[in-house]
Amino acid sequence: MTSELPAGLHEFLQQAGWEGAQIAPLPGDASFRRYFRIRRNDDRAMLMDAPPPHEDPRPFLHVGKWLTANGLRAPAIYAEDANRGLVLIEDFGHDRMRDWLDDHPAEERRAYADAICALVKLHKRPPGPFESYALETYLREVSLFPDWFCPAAGLKVDGMGFLAAWREVLGPLLLRQQPGVTVLRDYHAENIMLLGPKGGYSGEQGIIDFQDALVGHPAYDIVSLLQDARRDVSQGLEGDMLDLYRSRIETGVDFDADYARLGAQRNAKIVGIFARLWKRDSKSRYLTMIPRVWEAMERDLAHPALEPVARWFDANVPKEMRAAHGGKLG
Repeated sequence: MTSELPAGLHEFLQQAGWEGAQIAPLPGDASFRRYFRIRRNDDRAMLMDAPPPHEDPRPFLHVGKWLTANGLRAPAIYAEDANRGLVLIEDFGHDRMRDWLDDHPAEERRAYADAICALVKLHKRPPGPFESYALETYLREVSLFPDWFCPAAGLKVDGMGFLAAWREVLGPLLLRQQPGVTVLRDYHAENIMLLGPKGGYSGEQGIIDFQDALVGHPAYDIVSLLQDARRDVSQGLEGDMLDLYRSRIETGVDFDADYARLGAQRNAKIVGIFARLWKRDSKSRYLTMIPRVWEAMERDLAHPALEPVARWFDANVPKEMRAAHGGKLG
């Protein structure tokens, strides 16, 4: 219905040269940000509605333009009105990597290799004009675990000791993310679109959901891809893709330790986010993903570089809960 469309949309589309286009809303799970498919004859586009003051499309525009200028496949931007929160962008189609691989499992290795090669390309560029992934940012993110998961699980834990352990673990990594690379922060199979003719995959991939990019460690987006909260990635495939990355870029002797550090940090954060989505937002479907994330986190915690954090988990989170239920709530 027209009343459900963003204010000023028809004027925006007219000014962009898309007057009279068909508009179809897409289902969403986000807060105030919405998306619409725009169709005019054989032309296709995607409309982002990110209305201020709750949303701001400027970070998306800033990062997207930088990625495109540096040879990465972000959506082309056709028109923008940041004050209204309206952005008309390229439509990458329907083939999200996660869903497409469910129907084409034989293509898994090729799709992941292409995603790794895109990171190689990104990491060979100087970092973008973005803020640094600071220690306090890492700590704020990982604090979601004691702040949300532990109360939901009925656990009373040592919050100060948790942060102290993470400071000790992450400290050595900070020097190795200088000058750093552009970190997309949510690079995984749900945010990679497979491009090509309808029903096919040409080998080209499009990147979405990158507006929170920072400058940080090259292992972060690799962890995000290979320890995916939403899709099973075998340890064999994870190892092979890490080998592929190492064959293209010199990683240094501390890379495996840093990969484990960032894997544990990211996975603890995600467990906390999923607990928050359940308790605060009544989105219980995320609970089914916690065991997958927890399993990857346990593997990361087994690395010697994580010993202080692993010690905290042993003292604060009962082993029977971790082993029997994979940290699952509900």
